[in-house]
Amino acid sequence: MLSILCLALCSLLTGTRADPGVLLRLGMDLMNREVQNAMDESHILEKMAAEAGKKPIKGITEVKVKDVLVPVITLNLVPGVGIFQCVSTGMTITGKSLIGGNMEIIVVLNITATDRFLKDEETGLPMFKSEGCEVIVSSVKTNLPKNMVKVVSKILDSTLHKVLPGMLCPAIDAVLAYVNKKWANLNLPMPVGQMGTVKYALTSIPTPMTSYIQVDFSPEVQQKKGNAIKLADSGEALEFPEMYAEGSSQLLLSAAFLTAELALLQTSFDVNIKKTKIGKLRSLTTATLANFIPEVSETYPKPKPLVTKIKINKPPKVTMKKGKSLMHFHGTLEMFATKRRGKAPASLFLLELHFNLKIQFSVSKNRLQMTTSMNSLRTLSRESSSIGAFSEEELSDFITDFLREAYVPVVNDVLRVGLPLPDFLNMNYNLAELDIIENALVLDLKLD
Repeated sequence: MLSILCLALCSLLTGTRADPGVLLRLGMDLMNREVQNAMDESHILEKMAAEAGKKPIKGITEVKVKDVLVPVITLNLVPGVGIFQCVSTGMTITGKSLIGGNMEIIVVLNITATDRFLKDEETGLPMFKSEGCEVIVSSVKTNLPKNMVKVVSKILDSTLHKVLPGMLCPAIDAVLAYVNKKWANLNLPMPVGQMGTVKYALTSIPTPMTSYIQVDFSPEVQQKKGNAIKLADSGEALEFPEMYAEGSSQLLLSAAFLTAELALLQTSFDVNIKKTKIGKLRSLTTATLANFIPEVSETYPKPKPLVTKIKINKPPKVTMKKGKSLMHFHGTLEMFATKRRGKAPASLFLLELHFNLKIQFSVSKNRLQMTTSMNSLRTLSRESSSIGAFSEEELSDFITDFLREAYVPVVNDVLRVGLPLPDFLNMNYNLAELDIIENALVLDLKLD
């Protein structure tokens, strides 16, 4: 009975777990940059020092803090917890000594804390929260005469250990609040053209590992009318390859996620092509078709311009193998012969087809761009014909050329909208190096 209950519970948990469609491996390169930027841009230590001048220090009056040293920040990952942070800095404290004269104290110290990486349950955003802040004084020098140093050193040392944490530990919290703000736009819906939005929602609490923090996303792809598009389950766990430099950061986008995004654009791939001269194609008339299907010339002895209607019946699917990615289209192609003005074009035939295009990925303006080129016409079958029976194979080369010259430019024009990438930590994706692996695209993120 117990085993049956266990199996039922495990299956329930497995069924409710959302497989991430997007993974972020957050290396220390990005974290070092962001914490350092937060320190520099917020000027937090200087602000803390100014505030410290308002706090009494035993034995000194008219306290002022000046000459705060540029902090040296060291970050180390704590697996399962977050980041251990050490800020090495120093400052000069001046004032009037109660034993007479101006007093100057030069303090060199380390501020340490553990920054736990969490998921904010209210906003759903990643966040850091500090705990266990300590201030470790490594050296204290004063301008007091040697015979007075021993008298005040114990008092001074005790006073600094009491006062400095209250002065400086708030700086850690303030810096983390600054870093946390740079995740603020992450879960905002971002448009994919006019057809829908993508939102990068966290799957679970980010996981600190030995050399990076893994952040799993279950992106929400939403049509303009409000219908959600579910990501297909690939049946295989997504994994980063191990070829990237330790401490670097990568973003992985699954083929299933890219397929879901393309579903937003499905109707945009339906098109009527009326031009009679396109690219390297010969004049698109019934006479052209007669070269492959002689029966056409019997029905249309005089050449008539062609109109082609392509309709995509289901969302284009993205597949990925090492170094190569394809976009698969399933739909119909119907060709019409135009008649005199005011008359509806006459359908010649309706073909069902499956073809795929090679995908070239790039990044522009922090959006993923895709450019396609013809790869192969996989299947071609006749659904109906007004010109009698004919062999589809006779049209295979013609249809392949037609798709390459007439339809691929349509696809590339639709894809120009670009696919939005997660907005976090002021990430500049334009510098990323892209790599196609099994079932996913990896962006190796580079710093400015």
